[in-house]
Amino acid sequence: MSKQKIKVGFVSLGCPKNQLDTEVMLHELYDAGFEIVSEDIDADVIVVNTCAFIESAKQESIDNIIDVGWLKKNRTLKAIVVTGCLAERYRDAIFDELPEVDAVLGVGSIHHIVEAVKSAAAGKRFSSYEDKNDVKLGGERIVTTSDYFAYLKVAEGCDNHCAYCAIPSIRGRYRSRTMEELVEEAKTMEGLGVKELCVIAQDTTRYGQDLYGEFKLAELLNRITEETSIPWIRVLYCYPDKITDELIDVLANNPRVLKYIDLPIQHISDHMLKAMNRHGDSALIRSVVKKLRERVPGIVIRTTLIVGFPGETEEDFTELCEYVKEAKFDRLGAFPYSREEGTPAYDFDDQIDEQTKQDRYDIVMQTQGNITDELKEKRVGQTIEVLCEGYDPVSETFYGRSEADAAEIDGKVYFHAKKNSVAEGEFVKVKITEAVDYDLVGDKI
Repeated sequence: MSKQKIKVGFVSLGCPKNQLDTEVMLHELYDAGFEIVSEDIDADVIVVNTCAFIESAKQESIDNIIDVGWLKKNRTLKAIVVTGCLAERYRDAIFDELPEVDAVLGVGSIHHIVEAVKSAAAGKRFSSYEDKNDVKLGGERIVTTSDYFAYLKVAEGCDNHCAYCAIPSIRGRYRSRTMEELVEEAKTMEGLGVKELCVIAQDTTRYGQDLYGEFKLAELLNRITEETSIPWIRVLYCYPDKITDELIDVLANNPRVLKYIDLPIQHISDHMLKAMNRHGDSALIRSVVKKLRERVPGIVIRTTLIVGFPGETEEDFTELCEYVKEAKFDRLGAFPYSREEGTPAYDFDDQIDEQTKQDRYDIVMQTQGNITDELKEKRVGQTIEVLCEGYDPVSETFYGRSEADAAEIDGKVYFHAKKNSVAEGEFVKVKITEAVDYDLVGDKI
């Protein structure tokens, strides 16, 4: 079989940062003459780009590999290539545990994807685990999001070393991409018609420190808006201890940088923050949230929390719940602590039982649910700008997202308008008439 005839499908799992690796690999395969197919059943080789951040993510990755293995056994699929975090974390053990796999690439070896697919299709086992800290960042990619939306990954790796997190060992040290390269990529996205560019990294607020000796996220955001006309720029994965006055000024004063920030705090108890090896204490978190709200009127703050971390007492948990009530975060996600081998917290004393973790998770989410209902009701009667994402024939409404809603993780805005009167990627004004769960409903003006 010549390589031009090899049909390759992809299963991309995990976070948007992993999705961008998929996009780079897709481009390298396409550029090498492989045919990219959208349906698994049509593929000769399937690449499963995995996640392994927490136990549920690992299980999802394994389940997907097993599902694809069924196609290899029962249909025409010839080979399976596994890439991403699971591949980096467990390496050749994947061959032992999942014998249906033909090739494995660690995160430092994604640029060997052509060789891996070619070898696997020829029936030759292949693996590569080059130094993740030396992998070339960025590169041309085939954008897999919609025509009007794309991610921009500004850095790779992480230096924070939170006690619960395996990412530094999987993804390596923090490495920023140059500002010039990122601005050029943003221009490319503009040329493709992107209306919203979402800036991401493991720790976006650290951007530039390794290259320039100081945090440069604020300058990067200004450069992107100066050198492109992309209407919406959104920032995710910001750490409280690195929120600079310059960044707050950009959020407040640059009209194309959305007044939205993803600020994972994980906890508010100093006892827990210290045990988690988080940078910054309770006072810093409270101060940053207060400053953002005072200096950026109308800002939407999203956060994430971990409950059931080893040693979390009832007092710690009560303090967390009280702060959730006090802070009234616009968006909040919580996770029961996942015990991950290879992390410091794995060996901590006072591990919390699974039922207690689940109970605490339920309490936090119910607490936030009440806050979300209250905040949503306040938006009824308002007129907001919405980026249309499509039409739902069942409800006979269009849907999209507002400035307050990040792709994939927040709610939607459903709105009534004449059929075929709004195109995907078009901005429209919507008057909100109703709040339903995490979504809003309204009418196009």
